[in-house]
Amino acid sequence: MAYDEKLAVRIRRAIGGNHGVSERKMFGGLCFLIRGNMACGVVGEELMVRVGPDGYDAALARKHARPMDFTGRPMKGMVYVAREGLRSSTALSGWVARGVDFARTFPPK
Repeated sequence: MAYDEKLAVRIRRAIGGNHGVSERKMFGGLCFLIRGNMACGVVGEELMVRVGPDGYDAALARKHARPMDFTGRPMKGMVYVAREGLRSSTALSGWVARGVDFARTFPPK
């Protein structure tokens, strides 16, 4: 599956100031990791964000977010955000920050 390279570039800009950022192809798209722990990524034209179990319901309550159902079953703690919810840099940066904040709760790999 191809992923939206323009969205990947925007994510790189939003996540760029963080230490320990790396990229890895996963889930048929591109994932961004903080110290080896997944924070967010691009799958098709959508942003994928790892918000964790405690942030899951709050993330889903936001407009344009839906459960990540890559395997046919929702993955608790992971959400997709549709393009419409990422139009502004502020909106994208907010979602990316959620993923980065959660990834930082884990020790480096």
